[in-house]
This record gives sequence, C-alpha cells and structure tokens, in this order.
Amino acid sequence: MKPPSILIQVALWAGAALLSQDAWAAQGAASVDATPVRVLLAPALETTLVSLMPGRVVEVNAALGQAFAKGRVLVRFDCAEQQARVAMSEAERSSAEQELEVKLHLQGLQQATEVEVGLAANVVNRARAQVRMYKAQLAHCSVSAPFSGYTAKVLVRPFQGVAANQPLLEVVSDGPLKLRLNVPGVWLRWLKTDTPFSVAIDETGKTYEARVSAINARVDAVSQTVELEAKLVARAPELLPGMSGNARFNPPAP
Repeated sequence: MKPPSILIQVALWAGAALLSQDAWAAQGAASVDATPVRVLLAPALETTLVSLMPGRVVEVNAALGQAFAKGRVLVRFDCAEQQARVAMSEAERSSAEQELEVKLHLQGLQQATEVEVGLAANVVNRARAQVRMYKAQLAHCSVSAPFSGYTAKVLVRPFQGVAANQPLLEVVSDGPLKLRLNVPGVWLRWLKTDTPFSVAIDETGKTYEARVSAINARVDAVSQTVELEAKLVARAPELLPGMSGNARFNPPAP
C-alpha cells in the first residue's frame, strides 16, 4: 500500500486543526453557560480615615450608614495646645519683623551693618516658617470627608484618646458602584471592553444589565482567570456595596 501523498497529509492535518479549533471554541462557549461567575459590588471610592496626630477626640460627626458631603468635618480633636503654639509663634514672628524694621532703619542711618540686617532677616524667615508649621499641625485637629459618601464603620468615640495613624472611620463614596469579577482566561478570545452581560444579585433577587469597563492586563497563573471591572448600565439605588450575585455572558457564535 502506498503512503499518502504530502498533499493528502497536509489536508488531513488542516482538517484536524479545524476540528480542534471548533471543539475548543465550542468548549469555551459551553463553559460560559456552565461556569457560574460570581460578582461583587464595590464602591467607586473607599478609604479608611486615620488620625494624623496623637490627641483626644472631642467630636464625632459620623454614624453608621450616615451620608455626608465632601469637606464635612467628621472628627474633631482637642487642640488647645496647638492653638497656643500658633499664637506664640505669631507673636515671635511679629517681634522678629519689628526687629528687622529697626535694623533696616538703623542701616539707613549707617548705624547697623549689612550683616546685622541679614541676621535679623533670617530670624524673621525662621519665625514665619515656624508659624506655617504650627498652623499645619493645627489643621490636623479635624478630619474632613475627602469625598461625598457614607460612613461604613465608626472606629472611634468622643473623649477617646488616639495615637497617630490610628484608624478613625471607614467611608465609601456615593457614586456609581463597580462590579468586580474573575472570568476564565480563555474568554479573552472574545471578551472585550464594553462587552455587555447581565448580573443577578442575590440580595435583591433582580437582574441588572452591565458592561465591562476594564480588563486586567495579566491572567492569574494559578487559577487561569482574569480580573474584570464593570459598570451598571442604569443606576439602581437599592444596590449597596458588598452585595454579590452571578454574571451571565453571551459570547459570539463561533
């Protein structure tokens, strides 16, 4: 029996490759329906506000779940000592500025040297810098909201002493929620930014439409999944950060 010609072998290999690709595509499409993709709702912004100074809390203007506007003072400290330092430094600055004026006047009368005037000017600059430093420390006596949102956790109480860098509040923004999910890496064959999908949220029992907004540039080597972020098509006030559900994609036909 004669061996098949090279052309026949090439044709057989090409046919096998096409069948393999079709099978792989079918497997990938089937996995979209078979693999549940969990989705987590997350706020657009969230952070933990910390104390920038050691001190005693005198006021907490935040409660669990309470809404606040950007710039609102949420925590205030007892800062009598810092205020006294600012007043003292301003008095020293004023005295140094008056001394400089005297030296300049005397220099005009040729009764003070240029060196004396320079030294007096240095004292003024140091006093002004000290005022700025103490005012910066005084600004740490209140913690303001970096964005409008809600209080997620209150970690401090009035009249409590705190250390520097101690957590005070956990806050989340009131903007549109983000959806976070991990999908199989093979979906990158067809998954793109702005790909639509639906998500069924467990807590509400409703289904919402969403679109992919960001795709991680790296596939996890262990799980062979890629991280996605998505946004809801329409605003849904009943949804809260921390809710979860299942996403359903409709891949294009192979």
